[in-house]
Amino acid sequence: MASFAKDPRCIGMAQALVPLLRRSCPANAGGYGGSYQVNLDDEEAVGLGGVELIRAAMRKAARQLGWKANTIGMIGTRHGTIVAVTDIREVPEKHSAAVADAMNDQIHAALHKVWGEPGPAPVQRGSVALMTQEFRAAVAQRRR
Repeated sequence: MASFAKDPRCIGMAQALVPLLRRSCPANAGGYGGSYQVNLDDEEAVGLGGVELIRAAMRKAARQLGWKANTIGMIGTRHGTIVAVTDIREVPEKHSAAVADAMNDQIHAALHKVWGEPGPAPVQRGSVALMTQEFRAAVAQRRR
């Protein structure tokens, strides 16, 4: 597997990703508990350098934030190309409640959608659709 560590595309993409990954962390969680996922058209992912380059940029950005990162990248799914990064560090006790509350909010929003509960859906911070739009905008801005 090729290393993208010095690839200018990877470096630029990682720089664009750092603020997005930082914002994915729950409020009052001290930078813990973040995760970021983008769903791209397969052709779009190839145009950005491919799934492995995007994963490498996510890992690089995550390391800059001090995350212990777990990444995935899948091509050709029913949602196109999926690339994601998650902070898997042990959360310190003083931030664990904020991370747990954010996770509960995400689960509640997902179940609301799946069960088709009446009424407005709970506000879900950082939906995949929003993250994908932010990613596209940030990468396009870096390319200019």
